[in-house]
Amino acid sequence: MKNIPNKLASMLCHAGVWAGAWVATAAHAVNDLPGGPAVNQLNLPEPATKIAAEQNSLHWMMLIICSVVFVLVFSVMFYSIWKHRKSVGHKAANFHESVTVEIVWTIVPFLIVIGMALPATKVVVAMKDTTNADLTIKATGSQWLWTYTYVDNGGFEGISNMLKEASDVKGDERARTDADGPKQLAADYRMVVPAGEPIRMEVTAADVIHSFAVPSLWFKIDGVPGRINEKVLFIKEPGVYFGQCSELCGVRHGYMPIVIEALPRDKFNAWVLTQTDGKIDGLPEG
Repeated sequence: MKNIPNKLASMLCHAGVWAGAWVATAAHAVNDLPGGPAVNQLNLPEPATKIAAEQNSLHWMMLIICSVVFVLVFSVMFYSIWKHRKSVGHKAANFHESVTVEIVWTIVPFLIVIGMALPATKVVVAMKDTTNADLTIKATGSQWLWTYTYVDNGGFEGISNMLKEASDVKGDERARTDADGPKQLAADYRMVVPAGEPIRMEVTAADVIHSFAVPSLWFKIDGVPGRINEKVLFIKEPGVYFGQCSELCGVRHGYMPIVIEALPRDKFNAWVLTQTDGKIDGLPEG
């Protein structure tokens, strides 16, 4: 009987060592996602698009306003509760109304809401304004892949499927490599766009509702069958950005990655020519 506590302590010690080693190994295996969230990231991702930068500023403005209102309101409430509690001899005041107070607590919130609504409306309008777009790309979601149609460049299109792991490929299928991107986020066809230019994104679906979402770009738009939703995409710097369908669209919902690669205009033009066998003339220069 005396050996039981010692055996239990030994088992717990071994379990703790094993768990610590597992956690250390797992932590070592996790890396920052290229163009996406980082390990131990606490704040929102760094804005990679022009609209995202405006959304980020709007986010912080709203957060500060709400925090100030929260602190002021609850400070007054807790002060009143503490300072005028019955245990220190205070008695409740007997009053019915105050025109001044009613005017103040009507006008002040109204001004706060207007101050928040005006910049928010400006950002929403900018998100929807695609009139000055240099390029139009139509993304069509299907169970379970994406089709990208380059409307302004001869109408060529590419079908994007998730790249399988080497252990899952069959026949002449291409397996994912580290250069393609993380597991379950790498695609065999990337949506290539020019960096630093406004792009009109048209999103629809062929069967059920899908959602074209790229968190690192602060970009999300639903694809609805029989309807085209549009939104402007403006990626500031060249890079590769990963996303997924974020609408529950069926059993393989988690296997619809989105990979957007932003290139300088001259490299984008060269890529377009590879997709059209060099039959496109008059592409804008960088």
